[in-house]
Amino acid sequence: MSPVERSVTEYLSHLSVERGLADNTMRSYRRDLRRYLQFLLARDVEDPSNIDENLVSAFLGALRTGDQDHPPLGTASAARTIVAVRGFHRFLVREQVVAQDVTAAIKPPRPPSRLPKALDLGQVEAILDAAGSAGTVLSSRDRALLEVLYGTGARISEAVGLDLDDLDLDEGVVLLRGKGGKQRLVPLGSFAITAVRDYLTASRPALVSKAEPAVFLNARGGRLSRQSAWTVLKKAADAAGITADVSPHTLRHSFATHLLDGGADVRVVQELLGHASVTTTQIYTLVTVDKLREIYATAHPRANH
Repeated sequence: MSPVERSVTEYLSHLSVERGLADNTMRSYRRDLRRYLQFLLARDVEDPSNIDENLVSAFLGALRTGDQDHPPLGTASAARTIVAVRGFHRFLVREQVVAQDVTAAIKPPRPPSRLPKALDLGQVEAILDAAGSAGTVLSSRDRALLEVLYGTGARISEAVGLDLDDLDLDEGVVLLRGKGGKQRLVPLGSFAITAVRDYLTASRPALVSKAEPAVFLNARGGRLSRQSAWTVLKKAADAAGITADVSPHTLRHSFATHLLDGGADVRVVQELLGHASVTTTQIYTLVTVDKLREIYATAHPRANH
């Protein structure tokens, strides 16, 4: 194993053990740094001390143009890969493997600013109604799942990761486990509480076949997967006749937007969403500003000539 390969291995171990990054995040880091290693070794660069700024810039260019083994990466994917590479080089400096960070001046490409897509309340209610309309064991589960997603702003991974012990329906709170193993208590509204109670009482017992702690179960009695939860949302949206794009984050975006529209403080929404920085949450305020501008334009007597 070359010195640069050994350093990458040590950095990944640091991320996993000392920083406790989530499995999905670790997979991304491994994939991105594996590609970086291939780039370096193909140029006979086996020692971290032989990497310079020009080489890192060339790697960024290679990400955008692609090669015979890799398609060109979009702005967001290239930026994510460069973030992983910069983290690796900062680690090399901290561990005194090299004297300076050669990526200090390298800036990840900036993706175009895109506002999160949110549904209006009527669309959300149509999806929730469609999810539970069949009156079956699985439709009861689906309604409860989507009520939790919209009622808490949880990521799909957080919702399917819920265990029975994470619910306190009497107090109306749920414990969500977010990125990096961080936990947060989030209120659960009355509609979500009712849907979850109905599911736990009448439907979940018909699905469970073993000692399974998960709240949301699949047809075989195991924990519902993220992909299956996404399919539940997509099918409900289709059944409700929603033509707008619906993604795994749609209900989370709608949760945040509707709270801000209702007058919630952005820092409260930050806590509810589990964002590490309020800057991440503030993108939702752009959505509400657009709505305020629209209302102003139609309601104020001197808004338009």
